[in-house]
Amino acid sequence: MRVVVVEDEIRIREGIEGLLGMLGYDFAGSAENGEDGLALIQREQPDLVITDIRMEGMDGLAMLERMREQGIQAKAIVLSAYSDFGYAQQAIRLGVTEYLLKPVSVDGFSKSMKALAAQVAREKQAQPNTLGSIEQVLSGLFYGQLKLDGEVETYLVHRFGIQPKQELAQLCIYLGDAYQQHLHVWKEWSRFLSMQEGVRCYPIKADYAQSLVILIYWEDRLQDLEQRIQRKILQGGIGNGCQASIGWVEAPGLASVKARFEALYQYMDWGLALGQDVLISYPKILRIQAATCVYPIELEERLKEGLCLGDAVCVQNVIQSFHGYFLGGKPYEPKEIKECYVRFLWAVIHIAGEIDLLDYGQVSQQGLLDRVMGAKLFWELEEAVEGLLEKLKLQKSRGEETSHLTIRRAKSMIHEFYQSGITLEEIALKLHVTPEYLSMQFHKEMGETYSSYLKNYRVAKAKELLLGTQMKQYEIALEVGYADSKYFGKVFRECTGYSPAQYRKLHK
Repeated sequence: MRVVVVEDEIRIREGIEGLLGMLGYDFAGSAENGEDGLALIQREQPDLVITDIRMEGMDGLAMLERMREQGIQAKAIVLSAYSDFGYAQQAIRLGVTEYLLKPVSVDGFSKSMKALAAQVAREKQAQPNTLGSIEQVLSGLFYGQLKLDGEVETYLVHRFGIQPKQELAQLCIYLGDAYQQHLHVWKEWSRFLSMQEGVRCYPIKADYAQSLVILIYWEDRLQDLEQRIQRKILQGGIGNGCQASIGWVEAPGLASVKARFEALYQYMDWGLALGQDVLISYPKILRIQAATCVYPIELEERLKEGLCLGDAVCVQNVIQSFHGYFLGGKPYEPKEIKECYVRFLWAVIHIAGEIDLLDYGQVSQQGLLDRVMGAKLFWELEEAVEGLLEKLKLQKSRGEETSHLTIRRAKSMIHEFYQSGITLEEIALKLHVTPEYLSMQFHKEMGETYSSYLKNYRVAKAKELLLGTQMKQYEIALEVGYADSKYFGKVFRECTGYSPAQYRKLHK
């Protein structure tokens, strides 16, 4: 039996987590308020929710009510320090199975859990869970591993309250090569959508498209949900330190989800022309009036001069001017932008090869072509250019010294402000460079991305605190810039192979 705990008092929350482990139940996660709890429940689809009543923001009963509205049929245990019959009445109306007063006794808690586990087991036996969780079913339909036949339709209706022919929307978040580094964006968007009244959302990992896809259902059609999402994007809501192309498409039912996603996906490269502040809505994107893109031949001529002189500073300045030519101006057709980049890169290859600054054997022109024409984010084009420039035999010059100084200053800011989660964009603003340029130079000189460096620096600081202090995990998480101690533990394990507790025990 999978269990989620929602409790704002950390000692009680951790105490319940410990009891669940001692009693042998499958602990699926915890949250400290109703908003986070609802997002967690949507994501984990537990069999049982244990929640406090009194919490700041959305309280426990309001969370359960939203959960029921969204068709989630988990059992519920309500905890409260208030023996108020009014609360009990409302809890019973929401289908709460147990109503326990704090402090919870181990014996009483154990008996309630045993009774609920038996009830869940009986219900599962009566209705076998042969098709799996909602995420497994939806992913199976999305990837074509499941067929939307009568059995699947019945299963979706009775177990999850989803009508297969109900209209839904899809939010596509394309992340490119940074896909695996930014899966936290999934949680951030799921939480935002779950907070919209009458909305249910289910995430799917579209690995082959380097995208996160969130299926969105609503009880009463929300005409302005698309506009709300656009406002969130404009307010910097894509995700901390994340660059993405975000798209929106509606579908008449589950059977058309994959086809509608494919229709949207081929237009996700409009992020190159419109920037990542614009939601790419299909089929509205078909009506956009694009400007005619004129290739900047004068920049190519300046490039030739810089290459012939072996002047790295001149070449770098031309490259920055070339990038800037397509940024923040008229909306050009993405295909035309990419064709300009191909022409520019081919000019670099030809000229550099002729004057012996480049070994043709080091360049896969087909691979470079595929990378440019497949780009959907501007940094992907910039990295394609940077990858070619690294192969040029240009002299070391003052341009690299400037770059070293920029990166040293960026590192200094990270070390000073890592606890507050300073972003690449904020540092770029302070250093008077573009985020794209800073990202490119940081990766070039440090051998890792900005987000990877920040994560590793935080983990290094966490190690110092684990070994040098008696601070608890949640205190260390806050100290190094993570508001969610569970997420901090996951990041720490990914970097070290150990949980924080295991690391402390191993090195003590």
